[in-house]
Amino acid sequence: MNYSDQLRSILKASGWSQEELARQLGVSFATLNSWVNTRSEPRKKAADAIRILYFEVIGSEDSDIHVLNEKKQEALALKTTVRKIITNEEVLNKLTLHLTYHTNTIEGSTMTLADTEEVLFHHKTLSNRTQIEQAEARNHQAALLWLLDQLQDKDFSVNEELIKGLHLRLMNGIISDAGEYRRHGVRIMGARVTVANYLKIPNLINELIAGISQGSKDSINLLSVTHAQFEKIHPFSDGNGRVGRLLMLAQALQADIPPPLVLKERRQAYYKYLELAQIKDDFIPLELFMTESMISAYKLLFE
Repeated sequence: MNYSDQLRSILKASGWSQEELARQLGVSFATLNSWVNTRSEPRKKAADAIRILYFEVIGSEDSDIHVLNEKKQEALALKTTVRKIITNEEVLNKLTLHLTYHTNTIEGSTMTLADTEEVLFHHKTLSNRTQIEQAEARNHQAALLWLLDQLQDKDFSVNEELIKGLHLRLMNGIISDAGEYRRHGVRIMGARVTVANYLKIPNLINELIAGISQGSKDSINLLSVTHAQFEKIHPFSDGNGRVGRLLMLAQALQADIPPPLVLKERRQAYYKYLELAQIKDDFIPLELFMTESMISAYKLLFE
């Protein structure tokens, strides 16, 4: 794939404008536009930057265990606690805003970051966005704050009540079966993964909870493995991705490490790595992705 095709793929997958992509690469709009339309070619340094950004956004099946281990050590050193978040209003608001915006955009919301801020913190009703999108934002804020409150309990654990409680708060007023497991088969559009038979959901969720409760010396591996398992079970009729990403936040903060922030620009890589884990049992790319997402979240919140 040449540089122009890589740039076009990045634009499509990330949702960036050419102006934003130019900013990401540190070049002018005119230069970027010239590359996209093959009127000029990037020099080696710029071509390398395009290739790196391409793999960040689109994903790569190549994985390096040494890179993963180095990144894990970096993430594990970034100690983050629930108290450190909830006692700092600026940090709490950043987490709420960015997590809500990115997780809902991954699921198809058209609200911008500014829209999300208006709805969450200024209690505005927007005429140019649907009522459902605005309800999704408010619901996610409520679910996140409820989860952070639950995490302060010294006896906190991930259990069925927590999972259903998250779904109820996320999907309240949006779907009729909020807080209840689906009672029908579903397929994930565009995915090769076959989700669980709905009759097996209760047992599979109990097995998932048991795996989480056993813990692991490698908290990032456990978080990644159980996230892939949860999304493959797909226990609800809608809202599975949002529930799954909040469960990752809970697991991360239990381990005193930053919660992964899955950026909407990296949605395609995220889905690619989930499928690799679910179909081929190759978890290294997903673990590396989550580790990078933790590091970027820490920088956003605390630096």
